[in-house]
Amino acid sequence: MMSSPMYTFVSRDDNSTIYAEVSKILLSTGHWKRLKRDNPRFNLMLGERNRLPFGRLGHEPGLVQLVNYYRGADKLCRKASLVKLIKTSPELSDSSNWFPESYIIYPTNLNTPVAPASNGISHLKSNPKTDEREVFLASYHAKKDSGEGTVWIAKSSAGAKGAGILISHDANQLLDYIDNQGQVHVIQKYLEKPLLLEPGHRKFDIRSWVLVDHQYNIYLYREGVLRTSSEPYNSSDLQDMTSHLTNHCIQKEHSQNYGRYEEGNEMFFDEFRLYLLNTHNVTLETAILPQIKHVIKSCLSCIEAAISTKHLSYQSFQLFGFDFMVDENFKVWLIEINGAPACAQKLYPELCQGIIDVAISSVFALNSDSSSASSSPYSSSPSSLFTTNSCSSPKLRGPLHVGPFTRL
Repeated sequence: MMSSPMYTFVSRDDNSTIYAEVSKILLSTGHWKRLKRDNPRFNLMLGERNRLPFGRLGHEPGLVQLVNYYRGADKLCRKASLVKLIKTSPELSDSSNWFPESYIIYPTNLNTPVAPASNGISHLKSNPKTDEREVFLASYHAKKDSGEGTVWIAKSSAGAKGAGILISHDANQLLDYIDNQGQVHVIQKYLEKPLLLEPGHRKFDIRSWVLVDHQYNIYLYREGVLRTSSEPYNSSDLQDMTSHLTNHCIQKEHSQNYGRYEEGNEMFFDEFRLYLLNTHNVTLETAILPQIKHVIKSCLSCIEAAISTKHLSYQSFQLFGFDFMVDENFKVWLIEINGAPACAQKLYPELCQGIIDVAISSVFALNSDSSSASSSPYSSSPSSLFTTNSCSSPKLRGPLHVGPFTRL
């Protein structure tokens, strides 16, 4: 009987709790060996997101190499890039239904070309950097005059954990704030009428985890989590961040009621399902998930041609965190996309095993008789797995369900 193959991996990111868990599971299978972090002769690199040596991948003769990030995925994961992508991609022309109106603002002292109020999009398309403050002001005043709401939110493009955020009725206050911050921000129409959780009249957002495999199959993880506020939503006090922002860091640090309604201010889909049914007589499956799936598929498909590794000498996969809000009409809005998402503690074992089953074992089979993948760590050249002969080779569609993941 053939012995199962032995594969090798390097782990270069000490901060990723998800990939620390993935490493542990891989080692426990007995089929994976961990190499020193700078050893180039690996099959799998669990890399550090912002300093990944993509240029050095796929050059080891006869070795199939897989890495846990897609080069170029930041187009979706930085706030300003996402705004630009959504506004300039014809295939996302329905985005006004699911992405709040948004503008890219550069601080004045950076002397970024300012788009004219009337023809902003063509300026955005034809310039690497565009300051949209004039377009924003025109829209701000139009909305104010027509009574469509005057609350907007400014957020730092690179910011995370609720840092660098201002919510205001006052357009000039928002622009002055950004001018003093010294880096690019996005100004976005604030969702003034969110769906609220009772008891407590509280805001929430929804985090969904999405895995894109080396064939660019898009898989949605079945579990999602609501990050909840523990303070009542108060639209007349825009200063109270605990009322408006559901980031754990802000809730934990500033809310006296942290953990009062949900442990760790987290509600999982099972509980949310019951809540929607009992409180609003709607189901998660019909009212919300189809919208979430549509947005995920639209955004990831939009950049597929630009980032797919199907015809490269190495392969990628990546886990994304999509963050959504729901308004009082059960309309789902995309807020942002995270390229290195954390995960709720209780989901780790299942999610990490799922990452291995969907994204890693589909390339490096653990049982030698599996036909689903190359069952050797070495490729015959070029690898039968990564055919490079034709640019029109059809996408290998992954299975519809793999453990807790469903292909979209």
